[in-house]
Amino acid sequence: MDATLSPRQIDALDWDKQDGLLPAVVQDAANLRVLMLGYMDRAALDATLASGHVTFFSRSKQRLWTKGESSGHFLDLVSIETDCDRDTLLVRALPHGPTCHLGRDSCFPSAPGDGLAFLAELDALVATRERERPAGSYTTGLFERGVRAIAQKVGEEGVETALAAVAQDEAALAGEAADLLFHLQVLLRARGLSLSDAVAVLQQRHGKPHRGFKPAE
Repeated sequence: MDATLSPRQIDALDWDKQDGLLPAVVQDAANLRVLMLGYMDRAALDATLASGHVTFFSRSKQRLWTKGESSGHFLDLVSIETDCDRDTLLVRALPHGPTCHLGRDSCFPSAPGDGLAFLAELDALVATRERERPAGSYTTGLFERGVRAIAQKVGEEGVETALAAVAQDEAALAGEAADLLFHLQVLLRARGLSLSDAVAVLQQRHGKPHRGFKPAE
């Protein structure tokens, strides 16, 4: 868990404003896309922190419910923070499958996505290509050639990205960086990983000194 609320911060939340309930906006921790809105009372917040699965208070059922308790599509807690008024929660989580009961990734399908959200969509497409291997697909061809060939392609794209940066060609740099990101996603998937695994490592390292960094003397 990356960040959470201390007991003192929980006590300081404005539980009285909405009859003991706080709106909880849930974001995908990997791409920051808004997934859903739920409500938490003190018991739901405590259950979320204790179990690591995002839990809400159901206003219709008048009980606690853990997202995914029926479908298996849990939301694994990464962090919780509050807003400046202490009456709303921002929950970052990693979803196990679709969040929306209609089978969509988000309950807000028409909300404009950002670049990070598109990377997540591309990662899902790469996973589909790896699983289904449709004929004629460039991505299928990469998977068929194997990890060694994909790794070589990533190396080539990395060098081309660096050369474009040194040449101070912004358009070429953006294009080569796009190629590098795509082939890196393919390589991760070929090794049973995804972009979210790399993002999780970045989150763990955030705020910590980099072991390989040496300041200039």
